[in-house]
Amino acid sequence: MQYDKGKHCVFYHRYHLVWSTKYRYKVLVGDIRLRVREILRQVCSENRVEIIHGALSLDHVHMFVSVPPNLSVSDLMRKMKGRSSHKVQREFPQLKRRYWGKHFWGRGYFSTTNGAITEDIVLQYLERHVQNPTDISR
Repeated sequence: MQYDKGKHCVFYHRYHLVWSTKYRYKVLVGDIRLRVREILRQVCSENRVEIIHGALSLDHVHMFVSVPPNLSVSDLMRKMKGRSSHKVQREFPQLKRRYWGKHFWGRGYFSTTNGAITEDIVLQYLERHVQNPTDISR
């Protein structure tokens, strides 16, 4: 496991993010697909988010990313969905027939964390730590 470093912290924040197009329309094809991929990469690089792996299906996006601690997942999703929706609808006028309400993505998203340390390991560590406290942690 390789930790990431900020100016004053060391972190390992990995998230699996999934979101879909509104009404699950299968519109992520051809030039639209390439443009969405480019926009998402741009937003991630601007926010120091590392894309570990990503996949675009016809109607949804999967991303496995490393997010710095100063950026919340909800802010990242707002930036990615907002900018990609705005730019794609402006650059591809044929989408107006499908997305007349100016909403390209569905409302929600799925997010889960991934780490090498399970909840059981953390609980075991804390239990042992309480039994044998050091001078610093008392």
